[in-house]
Amino acid sequence: MAELHRLTALQLRDELAAGRVGAVETAEHFLARIADLNPLLGAFLRVTPEAALDAARAADARRAAGGDLPPLHGLPLAHKDLTDVAGVPTTMGSAAVDAWVPKADAPLPAVLRRAGALSLGKTQVPEFGLSSYSENLVGPPARNPYATDRSPGGSSGGSAAAVAAGLLPFAPGTDGGGSIRIPAAATGIIGLKPSRGRVPSGSGQSDLGQFVVAGPLARTAADAALMLDALIDEPLHRATAAPPDPQLDGPATAPNHGPYLSAALRAEGRYRIGVSTASPFASRLDIRLEDEALDALAAGEAALRAAGHTVDEAALRYDARYPDAFGLVWTAALANLPLGPGREEDLTPLTAVMRRRDLQRSAADLADAVDVLRRFEEDTIRAFSDWDMILTPTLAMEPRPIGWYGTDADEDYARQCLYSPFTSLVNVCGLPAVSLPVHRTAAGLPMGVQLIGRPGAEASLLAVAAQLEAAGNYIGGPPAPFSA
Repeated sequence: MAELHRLTALQLRDELAAGRVGAVETAEHFLARIADLNPLLGAFLRVTPEAALDAARAADARRAAGGDLPPLHGLPLAHKDLTDVAGVPTTMGSAAVDAWVPKADAPLPAVLRRAGALSLGKTQVPEFGLSSYSENLVGPPARNPYATDRSPGGSSGGSAAAVAAGLLPFAPGTDGGGSIRIPAAATGIIGLKPSRGRVPSGSGQSDLGQFVVAGPLARTAADAALMLDALIDEPLHRATAAPPDPQLDGPATAPNHGPYLSAALRAEGRYRIGVSTASPFASRLDIRLEDEALDALAAGEAALRAAGHTVDEAALRYDARYPDAFGLVWTAALANLPLGPGREEDLTPLTAVMRRRDLQRSAADLADAVDVLRRFEEDTIRAFSDWDMILTPTLAMEPRPIGWYGTDADEDYARQCLYSPFTSLVNVCGLPAVSLPVHRTAAGLPMGVQLIGRPGAEASLLAVAAQLEAAGNYIGGPPAPFSA
């Protein structure tokens, strides 16, 4: 058998279910790999070996007792440090609030724990999950395994780096403006942002715009689908106002395969795909795509055509009011941030400035911004409806150096929008989208493309992702020592 970290999550799941490898053996393998490589990567802010091994021993005992096993039996993962995990300190990536130890899991860890997964710890994030990079004042920055002087993106940067470097087989992320897709593209893995309401939100803060949704970070389409099947196993969490995806009507590929895993493994369907480099931020910023982003887009187009899809230009235009409305709603919850006396000075410059501005805004300002975004959602979904999917670059630039965003709040925010000008609109519209690792630059850095689906069409996105993967269109893994 290959070393455990070289197996896909699905392969490892099947080995665990068959008893050819134990949950304790698996947890010990990945904990040892984290101990060896995380000092170079900064992916984990906190590792919880005792709790992980206790859960692994319980998983092995359950298998030994016989009976049905949960769908993620014994599989290791980790949670962003924006999410409460019972008995583990939560920092929210901020030095300005005291860490707390929750007594109970938040909905996202709870559903994955019930599915049999083992949490190995908490991963690095930006302060309150606000940024497209994973640097804060709490711990070392998360680094990109393809080049450790580069960022893996954010806000799920620590989790994505851990998956890309083989410290985890897969991991849940949360995405409020691109926080799954941005780090997936920067680290050469798959990142799926589901439709609004599809899974427990996993929100790290109050979410006025209903932007945030949890989804998988994985190295294969089947692994992403395996996690999504587990994430939706919650009767009160379903996509809203979405017609059923025809891909979900297909037959299961095995008795223990859920509907999304079956769709990924069948890898069927041919679609009309519109290509666009239009960004709603273009009304305020000079959006420019680096050659590497254009190369990735060309690679994505070629791969989709080779797979039998119809790919043509989509002439899209966006409401010029979007940048101001999104920025206001995105940071609105900072106005409610409870800070003790003198603690504001412990905030990062970006958070401190945005919070001061949010405190000066009125309820009418927020209501107007939300109204703009709701109209934007209706208009954009209507424009997208001419196509089955929309293809864009995931990022406009190659992965950014650590510290590139600077300390000036306005420059920081503008650089984030310039870096990822295509992701947040998906959250505003509540649509599903996936970032696919289709290109590597001359310097060896990964670049991805984003496929945006119709409401509720995660299965179709996973099917197309699997088609491109089967055709050999995905880049390989990171360099040593993470490839060892």
